[in-house]
Amino acid sequence: QVQLAESGGSLVQAGDSLRLSCAASGHSFSDYAMGWFRQAPEKEREFVAAISWSGGSTLYANSVKGRFTISRDNAKNMVYLQMNSLKTGDTAVYYCAARPFTTRSAESEYEFWGQGTQVTVSS
Repeated sequence: QVQLAESGGSLVQAGDSLRLSCAASGHSFSDYAMGWFRQAPEKEREFVAAISWSGGSTLYANSVKGRFTISRDNAKNMVYLQMNSLKTGDTAVYYCAARPFTTRSAESEYEFWGQGTQVTVSS
């Protein structure tokens, strides 16, 4: 079992930057690849970014590539999502999720989920 807790969501303006954090507890954090997903109002949850257990491999949705960066600190059991050049279309609840070892973009591949943190980007 892995427990996940996101933080860092906020109301920001378009063009601003924001860093989300996800704290993990429970089973060995370094055994898990971590992903970030988001869900906007009245839309399905979508993949944002993922990072492998070692941090050596990352994966991004095309919509955030070049603006968002995922990273992790296995010593602190933390994963981060640095979001730059935010757009109003990035407004959503952001979730972190865990799955064994390797990166995947499919929501169904992830076993453990946090409760989410709200990011609102105003124009």
